[in-house]
Amino acid sequence: MLELEHGFRVVDVNARLTPNEQVGTRRRSITPDRLEREMHQAGVVKALVSPEPRGGRSYLAANNGVARLSVDRPFLAVARINGSRDPDANPRSRFRNAVSGRKEYHTTPEDVEQYAYDDRFHGFALDPTTDGIPDADVLDALEDVSLPVIVRGGVDASPDVLADHLFSRAFPVVVASFGGYPLNRRLMDRTIDLLAEYDDCYVDTSFVRYREQLERALLEHPDRVFFASGTPACHPDVAVMEILTLDVSEDKLRRAFSKNACRVIDALAPSVGLE
Repeated sequence: MLELEHGFRVVDVNARLTPNEQVGTRRRSITPDRLEREMHQAGVVKALVSPEPRGGRSYLAANNGVARLSVDRPFLAVARINGSRDPDANPRSRFRNAVSGRKEYHTTPEDVEQYAYDDRFHGFALDPTTDGIPDADVLDALEDVSLPVIVRGGVDASPDVLADHLFSRAFPVVVASFGGYPLNRRLMDRTIDLLAEYDDCYVDTSFVRYREQLERALLEHPDRVFFASGTPACHPDVAVMEILTLDVSEDKLRRAFSKNACRVIDALAPSVGLE
């Protein structure tokens, strides 16, 4: 694809970089070199990267692999976590949550502390549909370290379910895809509604293909929207162009592309003399 020229500093809060030995059979993978090249083409100067969600296993090796592949590249590793709690709100799930415990592959409070105090990691990623929601002890540990948690919401992990489990906790929550993955406008609108109720809740633009929802979020909550591409499932050129074509002010574009995320995630801020 052609290299974009747009004059904005762009940071990406949601991209995938999975080590080759960890790639699932049904997921698109990307090499670090190609990811760096595609980000450069789109004008993205830094990106948060995490391994793909896989379910039913520990993410220790995948997280360490992503951190290793990020060295000397414009990538910031995010540790993927999981949990023993079912995000569904039905009675069966509530009963299962009450009686089930953490398994050996689930994230522990000690894991959270280890990731948080390892300078290779800059936050956490969670896919409740694939990996469940952490238990109260792990959520307490996340509050203690207070790093951002990027959460994929959707039909099986609705905005209201995420609000019940996560939004009132004392750490920043970034709801990927406006909480409407895949392409559910009703859920996206509900997530935007909830931004008025929770001060430390944000949304990212990955896989949001609707101008109405993108413009509404930027107009009503200009400080809560973070740019994200969802690469490699979507080329970052495409994701950047979707934001550039919105009917909003240049100031709101700059907030979405960089300023908002840099306010919450210090490591995304410009490096003096390097950008």
